[in-house]
Amino acid sequence: MNRLCDSMEPRVMDDDMLKLAVGEQGPQEEAGQLAKQEGILFKDVLSLQLDFRNILRIDNLWQFENLRKLQLDNNIIEKIEGLENLTHLVWLDLSFNNIETIEGLDTLVNLEDLSLFNNRISKIDSLDALVKLQVLSLGNNQIDNMMNIVYLRRFKCLRTLSLSGNPISEAEDYKMFICAYLPDLVYLDFRRIDDHTKELAEAKHQYSIDELKHQENLMQVRLQDERARQEELEKHKTAFVEHLNGSFLFDSMYAEDSEGNKLSYLPGVSELLEAYKDKFVIICVNIFEYGLKQQEKRKIELDTFSECVHEAIQENQEQGKRKIAQFEEKHLSSLSAIREESELPNIEKMILECSADVSELFNELMMLEMQLVEQLEETINMFERNIVDMVGLFIENVQSLMAQCRDLENHHHEKLLEISISTLEKIVKGDLDEDLPDDLRAVGFQKFNYVEASGTF
Repeated sequence: MNRLCDSMEPRVMDDDMLKLAVGEQGPQEEAGQLAKQEGILFKDVLSLQLDFRNILRIDNLWQFENLRKLQLDNNIIEKIEGLENLTHLVWLDLSFNNIETIEGLDTLVNLEDLSLFNNRISKIDSLDALVKLQVLSLGNNQIDNMMNIVYLRRFKCLRTLSLSGNPISEAEDYKMFICAYLPDLVYLDFRRIDDHTKELAEAKHQYSIDELKHQENLMQVRLQDERARQEELEKHKTAFVEHLNGSFLFDSMYAEDSEGNKLSYLPGVSELLEAYKDKFVIICVNIFEYGLKQQEKRKIELDTFSECVHEAIQENQEQGKRKIAQFEEKHLSSLSAIREESELPNIEKMILECSADVSELFNELMMLEMQLVEQLEETINMFERNIVDMVGLFIENVQSLMAQCRDLENHHHEKLLEISISTLEKIVKGDLDEDLPDDLRAVGFQKFNYVEASGTF
């Protein structure tokens, strides 16, 4: 499959090669001469042909940001790379190269036709971003697993597929398997699939297809649920209250507190901790609900601001259009006379007569522009003041609610300390009826000795 010519060395895709290719494929004759003099901007190029040039590596294509069609066939390319800026690409030909892995196509969301014919590819994957893919040519590669076909079911627009020349094309059930698992396919290996073949394939693989559809439906439901959760989380993040609609914050505080977990075995601590958690979560939920309400108010404020800006610009443009229309109506006959006049002195005289009105129109349009600037500045200042006030109030109220959480924590620690000291006294006196874990007893005696030594016990 290596297309390297014995008489040619591998070439680099540099600016000189690209300029030469653009010049050869650009306008010809007089238009071509003008283009060569002025230069052709790479960003204006829509189609680029770089076949049979012994290119080893794809590079320097970042300037072709509006490219629609790229032909890189019959080279010695080993890796798909350097295409990330070609987001408008619709047609890509990488056939007759030395590519082993499908990669580097994640940004080509508009690609409809992809040819990787005659390479060294053994697995069909990494095409997920190509949601518009209609034509896929993978013939003459090394694909040997029929399960690669199942991967292609996600491409709902795929209508033409070529896999001839791969090991899987030698399988007895090759055509039937593909027709069953890709029911929307119209052409396979350059031949149209007739309805009778589709019916036979569906009947032959019906049980497997039904099971696969069931699994796909379950996966789709899971994906939708996950997408909904992510959207909800983003909404909460925008309101600065993510993970506050439950016990997440409380649980995270105690997740790595090993000694705190041991203390839960003390008499009465479990009930104390549960009561503390319930009250803490209530405050978190209050913060969560308050945050969402405030976010909605900020959104309304932003929408109102955007609407005011749009209305101001639109009204200003309408006034400008009316003034220009009035000027054109007033001087329509004069403009016609100027166009029909052939004598230069007369033309200059007629233009001079209109110059005062032109200056007046210019001044009126500039006045409208200044009025718009002042109006927008006032609107922006008012918006900023409102947002600052809303955010300030939000922070103040949230701080007040968080202070309640701190009060709860302090109260809990006081009660926990009372229970701990009482239990330690019972341990020392031998009056404790409950059995405590040995590691908790060890922690308790350490605390007791420390407190006694400090003179606070």
